[in-house]
Amino acid sequence: METAAASSFLVQEIAPQPEAPRHVPTDDLIGRNNRRKAVQFKASHALLVVFFLWIFALHALGIYFFTKGFLLTRLVLDHKSECASPPIELQNPSPGSYSAGCWYPKTFDKAVVIIIDALRYDFTIPTNDTTHHFHNALDVLHETAVQQPEIAFLLPFIADPPTATLQRLKGLTTGTLPSFIDAGSNFAGTAIEEDNLVAQLRDAGKTLVHLGDDTWHSLFPGHFEPNLTHAYDSFNVWDLHTVDNGVTEHLLPLLLSGAKNWDVIFGHYLGVDHAGHRYGPDHLAMNEKLKQMDRILREIIAALDDETLLVVMGDHGMDTKGDHGGESDDEVEAALWMYSKKAIFGHGHNELKKPPRNAKERPVGQIDLVPTLALLLGIPIPFNNLGSPISEAFVGPEKPDWQKLASVNALSAGQIQRYQQAYSAARGLDKDVFSAANTLWTIGVDMWQGAQQKTAPNAEGFAAFVRYQMENLRVCRSLWARFDVPSMVYGILVLGCALAILAFYARATTPFRAEDSPLFVRQIVIYAAFGLALGLSIGMTGSSPGLLDSSLLGAAGGSIVGFAYTILEIPSGYPLPFPNSTWGWLSLVLTALQAVGFASNSFTIWEDEILLLFLSTFAFMSLATSIRQHTAKDRVLGITQSSFFLICTRIASLSRLCREEQMPYCRSTYYSSAASSTSASWQLLIPFALAILLPSFIKGYYKGTRSYAGSAVLWIGVGLRMSLVASAIYWILDAADDNDWLNVSENTLRLVKTTIAQLVLGVSLVAGTTYYGWATPCISIETPEDQEDGDATATPGRKPKNMAVFGYSNMHGSRYFLLVTNWLIAVILLQKPMGGGSIGLLALQILALLEIIDSNDLARSAIGPVMLAMLGNFHFFKTGHQATLSSIQWETAFIALKTIRYPWTPLLVILNTYGAQMITAVAVPLIVLWKQPPKKKGLLGEVAMAVATFLLYFAMINLATTMWAGWLRRHLMLYRIFNPRFMTGAAALLVVDLIGILVAIGGFRWNIISVSQVFGWA
Repeated sequence: METAAASSFLVQEIAPQPEAPRHVPTDDLIGRNNRRKAVQFKASHALLVVFFLWIFALHALGIYFFTKGFLLTRLVLDHKSECASPPIELQNPSPGSYSAGCWYPKTFDKAVVIIIDALRYDFTIPTNDTTHHFHNALDVLHETAVQQPEIAFLLPFIADPPTATLQRLKGLTTGTLPSFIDAGSNFAGTAIEEDNLVAQLRDAGKTLVHLGDDTWHSLFPGHFEPNLTHAYDSFNVWDLHTVDNGVTEHLLPLLLSGAKNWDVIFGHYLGVDHAGHRYGPDHLAMNEKLKQMDRILREIIAALDDETLLVVMGDHGMDTKGDHGGESDDEVEAALWMYSKKAIFGHGHNELKKPPRNAKERPVGQIDLVPTLALLLGIPIPFNNLGSPISEAFVGPEKPDWQKLASVNALSAGQIQRYQQAYSAARGLDKDVFSAANTLWTIGVDMWQGAQQKTAPNAEGFAAFVRYQMENLRVCRSLWARFDVPSMVYGILVLGCALAILAFYARATTPFRAEDSPLFVRQIVIYAAFGLALGLSIGMTGSSPGLLDSSLLGAAGGSIVGFAYTILEIPSGYPLPFPNSTWGWLSLVLTALQAVGFASNSFTIWEDEILLLFLSTFAFMSLATSIRQHTAKDRVLGITQSSFFLICTRIASLSRLCREEQMPYCRSTYYSSAASSTSASWQLLIPFALAILLPSFIKGYYKGTRSYAGSAVLWIGVGLRMSLVASAIYWILDAADDNDWLNVSENTLRLVKTTIAQLVLGVSLVAGTTYYGWATPCISIETPEDQEDGDATATPGRKPKNMAVFGYSNMHGSRYFLLVTNWLIAVILLQKPMGGGSIGLLALQILALLEIIDSNDLARSAIGPVMLAMLGNFHFFKTGHQATLSSIQWETAFIALKTIRYPWTPLLVILNTYGAQMITAVAVPLIVLWKQPPKKKGLLGEVAMAVATFLLYFAMINLATTMWAGWLRRHLMLYRIFNPRFMTGAAALLVVDLIGILVAIGGFRWNIISVSQVFGWA
């Protein structure tokens, strides 16, 4: 590498300036000229930033309008079920009071509801397979259900996606289905205002106690007895024990003391879920946590009295890595176990007493728990409930009590019918929508009334109501909420216009001219003001889409018209942005192919392999064109760097995290196994190899242009290497913490780890940015050895006649790359060891790409920014991510923090998730700056074109995923594939917009000023 690039350095001789006429002070003229150019540059740069901020605003508005119409919000009815108003009258009048039971005689006065977060059904089933740590550890649930089926039963408990805790708690307490907007609020829960179990229990005068996950307090503020309630932080997935120990510490005394100061206890254990997130299900820590739950449940059973109902359940499951959020079988298949010493449970309706062998047999929905608990505890079924009573809880221990089953299902179905009528009226739905369900309701009522009069069997009435409830649920799933198509169209139009603007701005054959900036910005602002006024006037009339939305649309539309008007009014014009070279067409074709491919679920699933193909195609094409270069230097440089780029790409492809849909054709290598979230022991060597090799490789590229001097020596040779060593030490300590290698307390180890992480992040993003801002160019200056003094600085005030400036030819690129290394350090720390290796390869691919661009004279072509963008997306997958909710590595938030701290906690997760795209966004100006001398003219315009082209790729991907998600909004795979990819693309676009504007364009400004202060302004 060093040999190939060695001839690219330039020795610049600075000859003595000819004497100016005595009456013209040359230094003053040069100084005034430099100051004038500096002011012009800063003004043009500021206007450029304003322009790109406008592009960001258009992207944000487009995403907002589409999301507003696409991510569904459910119509919430504020009706409440009343104790004295049952939906249907039974043969025996309903008790009508909380003391005896509102709609049906209550069975229990007290209940203990235990949620074991992420308790997957197969965790509870014994097996002869001993190869997995999660088997045969939690035995008590299956054991009691088999030995005493009249006391306990165990069933698969199926969650409705998305399988995030907050959404599951809403379903478990309201009996309703989640919506897309619910999924986005998993970590910002707001109080549930619709009718729910907790509110009904409080209205019944019950004293409620909550222990554990603090999400409950976000959903039900003020509902729990403050003197008995103890909530714990739920987001620290590194902490396996604090919440669980706290719940047990306060739960058992309440049960053992026989205290009468509580009626219902909600205990929410988080250790199983956190063990899954941190280690994966197949880890010793999971085995120990499940055994702990087994011991605790046995103690609770022993302390329980005969009048108290015990419910144990999982709110969702977990996938093979221990994550959740999606709709895979492992994520939705939780467990439900109910226990009572009254011996009232039974299985006479199906004669199957043993628990199902797997979650595909006899599952019940999680929404079914709501009417079940409501009727057992004698409170009204919440108004919006769509579930049906769980038969095992009502059928009786001996012969099946069909009358009881028919009665409770009649009440549940009656409430659903009541809700259906209110919902249809609120939505203005046609009667035909629920026609099939209403027919089944009529049949059910007729059969049930016939059973009351002894003219029809109760079993048929029970079956008819079950069919009605299933049909009603099917209809509700299909039109639970409406897509706001006009809002979706507004969003797509705004995004499409922003894409067209970027295309004109970036790829018009005439480069961006700095003198056009004021005209663009002025017209955009003026027309945006007119559009805002028009939007306000329309919104004030009360017509759709409302005041805020019409104002935003007006401002966006006006600014777009202003840009178009400016394009038409510029005398020299802006040609159509069509490619005019083979490389330009390749950029367009690859981007278009990827955009069109998102219409296919198979293409979307295998996106990482598609990107590998595209990057390899570029490498082979650059190799072919490099062979045809005219000079030997360019041929050798192009061939070696193209080959190196291809090799790095293939090595990076070895790191993969397979999504469920890729199985069995994909093998995960990112973690130690497919069922783990920890790194293998051999992977811990990667950070140390990175600390040794990466600075040396970067140093080699710098030496190729004689630029390894000045600021580069300290930062690359010391700062980068030491930071990478510290990151490697962090991951060794993390592995020691996971595997108990050191005889050190967990708190001490945690303190050391977070201290190291904070130091590394401080060095990279704070000290590194400060160093970059004040760094001098990476050059060295030497004078000829035969000069009189032998040393240019020997005689004060005396200037040498000649001096050699090494690093002159790469003055801009070598200094700017220091900014990229700052972000490399931060992102590498926040990735697992395998991900850190991928980011290291990304850095080498960026450098190789820069040499390819230089040797093939492609600095003005679109291929450089497009390949950088594809590299960012490619390494998104290579760092253990997928376009799925479950692949988000939430534990990253606690690498440098002990607890949740805003805004730092989400920023760390974003830096982990989109770190690769951020690095490539920061690197975009290098496409123009690499191997450029200090006095090159027009750099601002060329950098603007490169940044715009880079953003154009992400805007194209976002528009495509947005349009396909909207078009396929009724597709079976919407939740699993198209919606997550849309959300991933939208978030990536906004992230690279901000990084490109604030860091890349801002860093370019510092770079130009630093170089110009030494060599003058171009």
